[in-house]
Amino acid sequence: MLFGVPMPLFSSGRRPLSPGSRAGLGAALVLLALVSAVELADGGMVNYVGLVAAAPFLAAAFASWRMVLAVGVLSTVVAGGFALTGQVVSLAAVVNVIGIGLATAIAAGVAAIRQRQAEQIAELSKLAAVAQQAVLRPIGPQVGSLAVAGRYISATATADIGGDIYEALDTPYGVRMIIGDVRGKGLDAVRLASIVLGSYRHVAYERSDLRAIVADLDRAVARSVGDEDFVTAALVEERGGTLTIVNCGHPPPLLLRRGQVIPLEPPAPAPPLGFMPVVRPRVERLEPGDRLLLFTDGLGEARRDGEFFPTADRAWRLLGHGTVGHGLASLETALVEWVHGRLDDDIALVLMEYAGPRPVSTTAVPSWEVGAADH
Repeated sequence: MLFGVPMPLFSSGRRPLSPGSRAGLGAALVLLALVSAVELADGGMVNYVGLVAAAPFLAAAFASWRMVLAVGVLSTVVAGGFALTGQVVSLAAVVNVIGIGLATAIAAGVAAIRQRQAEQIAELSKLAAVAQQAVLRPIGPQVGSLAVAGRYISATATADIGGDIYEALDTPYGVRMIIGDVRGKGLDAVRLASIVLGSYRHVAYERSDLRAIVADLDRAVARSVGDEDFVTAALVEERGGTLTIVNCGHPPPLLLRRGQVIPLEPPAPAPPLGFMPVVRPRVERLEPGDRLLLFTDGLGEARRDGEFFPTADRAWRLLGHGTVGHGLASLETALVEWVHGRLDDDIALVLMEYAGPRPVSTTAVPSWEVGAADH
């Protein structure tokens, strides 16, 4: 009965070869085939077998050390076969075979070091992604009375780590949002981003005035950074259809209303967090259907051939349709296409939509109390 059970060609624990390993192995085998063909065409003299030493090094550029060792053993066997079957077993041929063996050992060592470094980089990338996800929690699709979506676009394909931040909270003082950009990159930027967001998630529920929140965040940044570090940020509050914005050295949000794109510039400029900003709020009255785009400066700096991405010109066409999540997806697609997939800086995006005032909820009176309510 055992012979009737189909057995897999490879054990389930063996992982398939990666494209890079296949490329390295293929290049090594092609070199072996070419050298073998040249030696056979040359007759009985062993003149070119030393070229086989390059085969394990070709494999070492991409493949694992075990694969490199297998290629090296095969190369040594091929070279030894030509050396023994030649018309004369010369000293040069023997030296070539020994050299191929030494080259195999060196190439396997190089491959082992490269593989270990690749595994360490992959582990660091995973840790960076986990750290980023711990700092930037998913937001939306509904926060209070607002439809909200957030998106983080990394400038590098290998890691999502950076210093761009965003958050949206439903507080007793209305829906409050923050978007910011920490100066710098890497784990230091993530550490400062976590400090800013942690402080914001606390004080957003405690302070009735956005200016007080800015003062709290400024003190948190000043305690945690050096003299040249800072955080640009824009804080937004929606309460009963009234939009209040304070800006600390950050790109102004864009208000999308009836096909128009309106930059909400602050009444007066203010420095970033960490430089004791004194902010003046900007207040707008929202209309049903209004959308607001918050973004970091990576969007404003995205360019190709020196031409910047026309955010204001294309914002309504990209962001004014479907849900707010669909709008951000369209913006990201257009942006990546514009820069041909090469961004200079990370980008954080938040898009919110105001549907109108909340309906006033009334408590239904039971039918048997209707008469009593009139007395």
